[in-house]
Formats: sequence, C-alpha cells, structure tokens
Amino acid sequence: MDNSIKEVVEEIEKEMSKIVVGQRDIIRGVVRAIICNGHVLVEGVPGTAKTLIVKAIAKIMGCEMKRVQFTVDLLPSDLTGIMSYTPKKGFEVLKGPLFTNFVIADEINRAPPKTQSALLEAMQENMVTLAKQTYPLPQPFFVMATENPVETKGVYSLPEAQTDRFLFKLLIPYPTFKDEVDILDKNVTLKKFEDYDLKSILSPEKIIHLQERVKEVYSSDAIQNYIVRIVSETRSHNFEFAKYIDYGASPRASIALFIASKAEALMNGRDYVIPEDVRTVVFDILRHRIILNYEAEAKRISTDEIINSVLEKISAP
Repeated sequence: MDNSIKEVVEEIEKEMSKIVVGQRDIIRGVVRAIICNGHVLVEGVPGTAKTLIVKAIAKIMGCEMKRVQFTVDLLPSDLTGIMSYTPKKGFEVLKGPLFTNFVIADEINRAPPKTQSALLEAMQENMVTLAKQTYPLPQPFFVMATENPVETKGVYSLPEAQTDRFLFKLLIPYPTFKDEVDILDKNVTLKKFEDYDLKSILSPEKIIHLQERVKEVYSSDAIQNYIVRIVSETRSHNFEFAKYIDYGASPRASIALFIASKAEALMNGRDYVIPEDVRTVVFDILRHRIILNYEAEAKRISTDEIINSVLEKISAP
C-alpha cells in the first residue's frame, strides 16, 4: 500500500477546492495525466474553469506555467522561440513559452496545422529545435490544450493522428446548480488569484519521482489481457455499436490504458492495478481514439456510449 501518495493527492484536491468549485473528476484527470507524464486535451464551453484548473494545479505542484492563446495568425516560432542577432552581442536564443513546466494551449483548434504540429512535436520529443540546435524542455513538461466545441468558423480541427498524442481527452461539464451558487462567492472575477493563498505541495523533482513510481506499480497478466481485450474490441465487428465505428483504437491506446490504470492505482494508495482502475480511466483514454462514421454523427451516437457497450461485453478478471 502507498497511502502517502494517496494523501498527497487528497491534499492537492483540498487546496484546489479553495479556488475551483466541483470538477473533482477533471482535477483528478489532470493530476493523473501529470504523474503519467502525459498531456491532456480538454473540451468544454467557455467559462467552465479550464484555464483556472491548470493555473491552480501548477501553483500547488510548485511549477512554472505559461498560457498561449492560439489564434489564426500564431506562428510556430511564437511557441518555440527564435534565434536573434543583436549588435555587439551577436546571436542569442530567445526561448518561447514552451520552455516552462506547464503550458495551457487555449483553443488549439484556432491555430493553423503547422503551428499545432510545432506544439505536438514538442509534446512528443520533449525538445525544441532552433537554428539547427536542439534544446531540451524543462521537466516535468505538461500541456493542457483546450478546444471550444461551440464555434466552427475560423477553426482547424486537430487530425485524428494528432489527437492520439494526447493521453486523455477530458470533457468539462456545466457545474451543478449548487456548485454554481458557490461559484458566485469564489469566482476569480471578484478576487485576485493570489488572494486564495494556495500552498505548493509538490516540486518538479517530486513530480518526476512520482512519474517513476507509476512505472513500478504491478499489473497482472489478467489485467493486461483485460486492457488489450477492451481496446481490440473497438476494432471488432461483434458488438452492438460496431457499425458506427470507422476506425477503432490503436495499440497506443493499450499502452495509455496500461500506464493510466497504474497511475489510478497509485492515486488510490495501491501498488497494484485492479479492474476498477481500468474502468475509471478507459473513457478518458478511448473517447478521442475511436473514429466514428457519418451514421453515428447523424444518430448522435457518442464514443462514451460505445465504450460503455464494450465494457458491458468484456468481462473483468
């Protein structure tokens, strides 16, 4: 049992509750992604605290954070930086906002594909190339990219192969009635961020240690078979919703599910994975990796419904 890590997660949630009302599943999803050394794609309408959540978590985890508002005229160099020449000083590297621990990429689907690719390359390689010289990014390095699902004009949808690079896709719902009443007193429009007096519980070094601990969590052969059966079922034609799928999840989804279930176990104070850990993270892992066809869109079938159907069919060990 590793209750010390469970206690750390509970302390993070307690600090987050000072500034963010509700959204516990989203907060846990972001924390889980960080200790998995993965990145998160978040979808939600404006005003549902997406930016605030990462800003608060960065402070609580003792990390630096930068926010980039993606626009149609954003260039790759606006993210990575440039090589500049100054008289008497010569050439020098002016590093862009990617050189930090936590990056919020607001409305990533507003930027053109070339700029999106620059961010995704940094996420994958953990480094940036400037003037033929490669520079490592700070560790830990975490990206939370947000998508606005409301608007369709002036946006460049992320290709499926690029969304697959995100460990999780989280859906931020509207708050409950009670939570929204509480938001009126706690909102950051009336107070400064500093007024909430958030404590730094972790540090970059401690986060890297947690990322190493995740790898040590035990996952039995039965659990690994369960993971692969779930993912491979999305590629089969033998269940109720199969006719709505163009492409099922790739082996990268199996790897993501394997790692994320270990992180979920660790967050719950265990050093071994149980089927419930897999079921907890499977929606965040698969919802952006199952490609639906036009019939599914016409009938408003969601990937979450399909994942539910798969879980009902595949028996847990």
